[in-house]
Amino acid sequence: MSANKNSVVGGFLRAALFVLGLGAVLLVDTLTGDSLTNRLGIEPRSLGGLDGMLFAPFLHGDFGHYISNAMPMIVLLGLLFANSNYKPWRSLGIVWLLGGLGTWVIGRPDSNHIGASIVIFGLVTFLVFASVFLRSWRSAIISTVVLFLYGGLFMGILPPLLNSSMGENISWEGHLSGAVAGLIAAWWVRKKR
Repeated sequence: MSANKNSVVGGFLRAALFVLGLGAVLLVDTLTGDSLTNRLGIEPRSLGGLDGMLFAPFLHGDFGHYISNAMPMIVLLGLLFANSNYKPWRSLGIVWLLGGLGTWVIGRPDSNHIGASIVIFGLVTFLVFASVFLRSWRSAIISTVVLFLYGGLFMGILPPLLNSSMGENISWEGHLSGAVAGLIAAWWVRKKR
């Protein structure tokens, strides 16, 4: 097996293991009466809610929420980790932390934001814009695939007033913050190349 093929397989294996870990967290949270969700989500502009920047992407409201995030996370993390030009760990860290911080800053008051969709929106945006900033054919192909599979997600950054399909309990603020964080991470990768 070539080194390039190894990196693709390794990238998707890491992604699948991460998503299994999210499932384990959901199981523990469910068995403990949502104790993790109640304590570790992002609570906007509350000092006690700042730890949610780290923990919110691990948490999901129920099995349906987890499943809706599982496949995009596997695909997007797999693509991220398959290309070392993306500086995957640093880029993921930027998306994760800045997406969480943005949600903490602009989120609705008295709300609790959870779910991997903050990271999903960040990764979609990162993978699309990294192709522009890196000027690489490989990145352009990945960007095209990501846009084809997940381009419709960008409607999720609009508040419910502008997007009638957006439910009240869906964190458009997290989606928007994740997308902005993905753009910042893509710009950062370009400068570090």
